[in-house]
Amino acid sequence: MIQPNCRARFTAQDFEFVVRVLARDRRQQVSLVELLTDPETRDQILDHESLYHAILENTGNLTISPQFYFYILSRLVLRRSGIEDRILTDYVAALLEKFSSARQMRGPVADAPATYLSDLLLALKGASPYQAFLIQTHVGNYALFVTGIFHENIESRRQRGAPSCSFYEELGKTSFHAAATHGVAKKFELCPVFETLADRFRDCRLALNKLADELVDLGDHRYCQT
Repeated sequence: MIQPNCRARFTAQDFEFVVRVLARDRRQQVSLVELLTDPETRDQILDHESLYHAILENTGNLTISPQFYFYILSRLVLRRSGIEDRILTDYVAALLEKFSSARQMRGPVADAPATYLSDLLLALKGASPYQAFLIQTHVGNYALFVTGIFHENIESRRQRGAPSCSFYEELGKTSFHAAATHGVAKKFELCPVFETLADRFRDCRLALNKLADELVDLGDHRYCQT
């Protein structure tokens, strides 16, 4: 189960990167290190535009973690789309981190191991309440990922009779709405995240389109399966 925990998993190298990019001298380095220990101040520092410029303009090997990388870039495109919720950004970044590996896109329950959405939806009929929750969140996550990162691929397949982005959007909205009402979502304080993802699915999807088109390359386009 994906949780909005990227910021809780930043590494020492991530913070070293922040200090290296933002500090002008040793005194500022010391101050930044102290400020980064406060969660609220840290969040404000992470919004500094110099950080994503440093990531995007880097010509060598970045020494930052995947969770830091995806958080900074997700925060950039979501804010540009009018979405300021940091917890939502954290969730989207965690989703990108996980689904950047094709192996992580497999179904969440043993009876539906494939990435085919039709198999997952059929598995809902005989699923336990907890399994249903896992399937619903996975379908929502999958729909957001493929429409956000591989929208051009979906459009190309649509012209050959495959489902459109609108189909995935509606499926994603419905799945997140259903997941938001589940007791597991309440237990892990995910109800507001799922409700916002359902209500603003299209906004999040379009933000990820910009991320995919302008900022990152997550590999080949062989993910979309219905």
